[in-house]
Amino acid sequence: MVQAWSGREVRALRESQRLSIREFAQRIGVSERMVSRWEAGGTNIRPRPINQEGLDTLLAEATEDARSRFAARLEALETPGPISEPEAIRTGPTPPPSAEQRPQGHAPTATLSKRSEGSDVLAMQAFRSADRQVGGGHLYAAVVKYLHTQVGPRLFGGDLVVEDPAVFTAAAGLTEMAGWMAHDAGRDDRAYSHFLRAFHLSKAGQDRQLGVHVLASLSHLAHHRADPHGAIHFAQAGQDALAEGPRNPELAARLLAMKARGRAALGDDQETRTLLGQAAAALDGTHAEPPSDWVSHFDRASLASEAARCMRQLGNPVSAQEQAQIVLELRPSSHTRSHAFGQLFLIASLIEQGETEEACRITRDVIESTQSLGSQLVVHQLNEIRDQLATYAYSPTVSETRELVSDTVRQRTWLQQWIASDVVESEVQAR
Repeated sequence: MVQAWSGREVRALRESQRLSIREFAQRIGVSERMVSRWEAGGTNIRPRPINQEGLDTLLAEATEDARSRFAARLEALETPGPISEPEAIRTGPTPPPSAEQRPQGHAPTATLSKRSEGSDVLAMQAFRSADRQVGGGHLYAAVVKYLHTQVGPRLFGGDLVVEDPAVFTAAAGLTEMAGWMAHDAGRDDRAYSHFLRAFHLSKAGQDRQLGVHVLASLSHLAHHRADPHGAIHFAQAGQDALAEGPRNPELAARLLAMKARGRAALGDDQETRTLLGQAAAALDGTHAEPPSDWVSHFDRASLASEAARCMRQLGNPVSAQEQAQIVLELRPSSHTRSHAFGQLFLIASLIEQGETEEACRITRDVIESTQSLGSQLVVHQLNEIRDQLATYAYSPTVSETRELVSDTVRQRTWLQQWIASDVVESEVQAR
């Protein structure tokens, strides 16, 4: 365990894991320029506490061989020079530095004004509202730009040291949102980096609800990466954190639903149903305090969507159909993406029951209603629907629908790839 990371230890860790600066930066959730600056500064530079925790995590997850190389590299890189007192390791929210801890000669501190904090919440709400209708593929670049231009200067920009935890909370909430949009655009590696970064920022921001919310997001992402054990681990970590308060029924239900999906992926029918029942009961609970603005809602429709996924994994199309219909009853069509997911769950269940005519009709509706939706997740599910329909390709209706889906998938995949390449170029220029 490293008591306090400096640029020297950062370089030793990166080289011991045989990672390029770019790969290492993605693992930690920072820019390549920051990693280069750390390494160039050697023992004279100290990453911020939130980044120290990320480095701790990366070292803890390293193999025994990598740890041995790390120790050897540290010895090889060791140079004389003063080392400051190590910071205490904190598991809870990281408080702002005291006056004695601030570097000498630094500019005066400033707190984030209520007006600025309110602007961040309004921005988040606007992004969230737009995301429901047009998808993360179209909005990811806008959220990243907001983080770079509006939040970043207050968080890291050189003339002021920000003491107000609200700026860290805003950075965490918007970074988590960027992770979801990256995930919706089919870029799960980038989503993981965003979620990890958001989790560390949430500790500095002192918003426990947001930290738990990010753990649930990491659990969801693990499911999409076919890692049910990892998903259960993140959900359990969220439950442990939530047990410390404040009580939040929506977060409790979401974490239980994530665990249910993990058990479903492992084929445990009874435990899956038990956890889904507990999630439904949790939603009837009361909040110990007003929910955080930065935590997105998890309601009956959200739970039904997760239950539909579970029933499909357990090979129960009838129950999956029932849950999909609940989603469509509760979720208005103005929530374009979540409504489309409900339809896609329903379509898959109908095909599994041999009801291809109705499945094809709804498939055409989904294609029509999601024309303006930039969601690679929807595209992926449409592709799965096409494959499911292959067994019934002898039917003219099915054949025509599969051809329509193929054209739609091809066009939308090309568009998303083009948008993604433009975002990457913009991010590089921003650095």
